[in-house]
Amino acid sequence: MRVRKVFVLLGALLALAASVPSGAGAADDAEKSGVKKPTIVLVHGAFADASSWNGVVERLQRKGFPVVAVANPLRGLSYDANYLRKVLASIDGPIVLAGHSYGGMVESQAALGNPNVKSLVYVAAFAPEKGESALELSNKFPGGTLGDTLQIIDLGDGTKDFAIQQDKYWQQFAADLSRKDATIAAATQRPVNDSALTEGAGEPAWRTIPSYFVVAGKDKNIPVAAQKWMAERAHARAVVEVGSASHSVAVSHPETVADLIVRAAR
Repeated sequence: MRVRKVFVLLGALLALAASVPSGAGAADDAEKSGVKKPTIVLVHGAFADASSWNGVVERLQRKGFPVVAVANPLRGLSYDANYLRKVLASIDGPIVLAGHSYGGMVESQAALGNPNVKSLVYVAAFAPEKGESALELSNKFPGGTLGDTLQIIDLGDGTKDFAIQQDKYWQQFAADLSRKDATIAAATQRPVNDSALTEGAGEPAWRTIPSYFVVAGKDKNIPVAAQKWMAERAHARAVVEVGSASHSVAVSHPETVADLIVRAAR
């Protein structure tokens, strides 16, 4: 009888083990059930690069989401949106699109008409109406101090690139990061062409696609009042304010940003 009981117990344990998800966790479960997780596409803004999403990417991948952090060209709104549109077209299945700062301008335009884009997430980002530019929106409410920190690079073709002076980057862009991390970000920042900041936006995708907003409470690039106003205008499904956050909220609070993206994915 004891031998028989041992075999019964072993059989039950083997059955239980077979029902436990493998090390890949939720991603494996999704594949086995035939449910495909949406691809999360992340779009950085000016004065940053795709690595600014690293903490968010790590958390999303841990939850089983496929992620693409796009290298935003920062050459002009139409140009950048067209590039992102082609990236989105190369992805099969549903997409959740998130943009930081100027990346919000780009996602708003690129997502329009793409049925695969199910949600838009704006992370301390511009959510423009038709005809509005990033420069116009950043000056709509008081509190922005970006202009006084810019370095101008004349390209010799009638246009200019803007970068943030490295010794002013920490306080202007990333005050809630360590000085070491901010110094590295300042050195690796991507300049933005002036046409990207002055070109008016096209029809906004947020009119037809659900939107979610992360508001940075101590942002010196896009005043917090402007972020809240744009979220209200877009009838955001959810607004999460991080009161202590600088413009680099995706770097300083990756868990909060990732959590809202997961919420948008559901």
